[in-house]
Amino acid sequence: MTGISERREPRASRLGIAGWMLFDWAAQPFFTVITTFIFGPYLVSRLVADPAAGQAAWSYTLTIAGIVIALLAPVMGSIADASGARKPWIAAFAVVKILSLFALWQAAPGSSLVFAMAMIVLATVAAEFSIVFNDSMMPRLVSPAETGRISNIAWGLGYLGGMIVLIAVVALLSANPQTGRTAIGIAPLFGLDPATGEDARITGPISAVWYFVFILPMFFFTPDQRRGLPVAAAVRAGFADLSAALRDLGSKPGILRFLLARMIYQDGVNGLLALGGTFAAGMFAWQTFELGIYGIILNVVAIGGCLYASRLDVRLGSKTVVVISLVCLTVATVGIVSTGPGFTLFGLVPLPVADSGGLFGTAAEKAYILYGLLIGLAFGPVQASARSYLAQSVHPDEAGRYFGLYALSGRATSFLAPLSVALVTSATGSARLGMMALIVFLAAGFLLLLRTPYPAATVEA
Repeated sequence: MTGISERREPRASRLGIAGWMLFDWAAQPFFTVITTFIFGPYLVSRLVADPAAGQAAWSYTLTIAGIVIALLAPVMGSIADASGARKPWIAAFAVVKILSLFALWQAAPGSSLVFAMAMIVLATVAAEFSIVFNDSMMPRLVSPAETGRISNIAWGLGYLGGMIVLIAVVALLSANPQTGRTAIGIAPLFGLDPATGEDARITGPISAVWYFVFILPMFFFTPDQRRGLPVAAAVRAGFADLSAALRDLGSKPGILRFLLARMIYQDGVNGLLALGGTFAAGMFAWQTFELGIYGIILNVVAIGGCLYASRLDVRLGSKTVVVISLVCLTVATVGIVSTGPGFTLFGLVPLPVADSGGLFGTAAEKAYILYGLLIGLAFGPVQASARSYLAQSVHPDEAGRYFGLYALSGRATSFLAPLSVALVTSATGSARLGMMALIVFLAAGFLLLLRTPYPAATVEA
């Protein structure tokens, strides 16, 4: 199915590949506890007084970051090919990301919303640029036949790392507002005060320290490409190479169609990842404690999904895994936006309104979690197997520019999904109607992907 009939030996040592895989482990907590489950919902529901206004502000934040990434990621990828070495660029962006995350501690209720938004934009841009350079290393580290397995396992490791940090937050740092105790029944460590948002704000410094510690194995053990042009010359060459790559896409219709499909469906995936937790926070008034438990449940499922997809990718091909994942995500998104107090599936299925007490006490909350499990199952494979698809489709010498275009395809119109959600939410005052915009992006990308061919065998370096 993949066009690659034989397995080849890895091009890097096991330790080098493990170091590369740990990048996902290091990077994922930012997306788990900052973007999705803890800090994002905190900004929406507690940093500002009006949840609808908070969701709009969060959506605009993601929009700004997406535009910056869309404009510059392809250039960064082409510069990576010209400069050769990826690690110096990853190190530079790590500094920006780490400092921005530490600054989130200052985002207390009543403080500047613009400051918090700016720090999230800086951290997101730095994180995504680092991913471009890290992903472009993969074709030189493993053989084409192994990319799907390695990519999905690495993504699963990322979810595991994110889950560990999330568990630490809800077990040790975040208190239930009713009991004042964490999930394991203790007072929050360090005397963190939920009233001032300290339980959510601490996730910034925690994510920063985690990232710093666990990207070190990649720097120590993963082989980098030899240095090419100096920085100034690499920038000039990068722009020229990007222009050539854009022209060459016309002769590579499979890659072009794949990038266009991803440009559309990834908007929906990104929006669902960033806004799913905030939507639940606004609808059910979930606090850090509930959001953390919800995130842990989803991450447990996501790890299993990635591990299973690592085998499925080898048997069926990366494209098939992405298609199956998109079906799951579309069904799940319909489920969550159709669920509210006393109903699901837009009222076709009534649910008891009474609260049975305890965690997730209403039937609507339980239904929301059920749909969330389907999201968790598909989130990792839809991204890891897409990364594998491209790695199988390009030559290692041009991996940087094409992974830059890959990042562009995930961000070129990424502002459209959160912007659509923000505009519809602002216009209607309904977060539910705003979230329905994501279904259009997922479904349209799925239909275009169906006509995308499987990758041919990659040319060996």
